[in-house]
Amino acid sequence: MRKPNPYDAHVGARLRACRTLAGFSQERLGAAVSLSFQQIQKYEKGLNRIGASRLQQFAQILNVPPSYFFEDMPGIEQQPQARPEHAVVSEIEQDKSPVSRRQALELVRNFGKISDAMVRDRIFQLIKAAAASYSGKEGEEEAVAELAAAAAPTEETP
Repeated sequence: MRKPNPYDAHVGARLRACRTLAGFSQERLGAAVSLSFQQIQKYEKGLNRIGASRLQQFAQILNVPPSYFFEDMPGIEQQPQARPEHAVVSEIEQDKSPVSRRQALELVRNFGKISDAMVRDRIFQLIKAAAASYSGKEGEEEAVAELAAAAAPTEETP
């Protein structure tokens, strides 16, 4: 089996990350552009090169600019990213563990579905405090106190 071109593999990895974040299965994305899920798999693995018109279709369906697929490409001078959430996807892609990558993408997608701003803020504070406690940025006692405060219900919480 031939080895994929690194640029094709990068574009494919960005397609996979964006598709997952948008909540599309390979089957659903394939159907949207009249392709089989196997063809989407080949694109995502970099085995088949994605043409410009097809890349534009993917960009429209996934609501990203076509340049998104080329961001963070090794050996290419970096341009500013189009939208802040793309930076999050780039950081998630850096993690080579498929489980944590999938968890992070699902977390971002599901977090966006929470309509109550107060609940979103409490969850955000909880995650931030948990991350700080494991990254060694704060003392253990202070991190535990922040976790408890973030998880504690307020008077406004039913």
